[in-house]
Amino acid sequence: MKSTKSISFLLTALLTAVFAVPAFAQSAASETQRDINQQKRIESGLQSGQLTAREAGQLERQEAKIDRAEANALKDGKLSGAEKARIQAMQNKVSKEIYVDKHNGKVGNPDSVSSQRMQADVQRNVNQEQRIENGIKSGSLSQREVGSLQRGEAKVDKTEAQAARDGHVNAKEQARVNKVQNKVSGHIHRDKTNL
Repeated sequence: MKSTKSISFLLTALLTAVFAVPAFAQSAASETQRDINQQKRIESGLQSGQLTAREAGQLERQEAKIDRAEANALKDGKLSGAEKARIQAMQNKVSKEIYVDKHNGKVGNPDSVSSQRMQADVQRNVNQEQRIENGIKSGSLSQREVGSLQRGEAKVDKTEAQAARDGHVNAKEQARVNKVQNKVSGHIHRDKTNL
């Protein structure tokens, strides 16, 4: 009798885990995909000259807030409907800001060294968010690990925002951004491989 209850309990737990992981993967992956899309829009604005380095920096400050919200939401290993709605509202607000900034008549110089540095930094954001998304989809990242990595991405975005606050990103500022990005990149690798 006892072994039947134990087997029943284990079977129920296993089925719950099997169906819970795809639900998490779908919602966390969709939020991460949205991060990727917005970073790509910022990068394309820099490349086309529709965004100045200062505008991109201000958008990165907003992206840092979203990444922190995602990190806080996943701290307990779950993403509730209310948390998801709050994050989506934040994403919608930044999406509108990207559109407004790209169409406000201010023109950046995509060929300037400063813009090139910012473009490279934002492209690296895209790459790192894609690595996180791949980890979610493959199951190699837990919810808590994703939350921790998003906290790291928030630090990257904040460092980029600080670098571009005066409208210019110099070599020393880019080196600071790269240092933070390297640290987060190492964490992504460690968490995906569980080393």
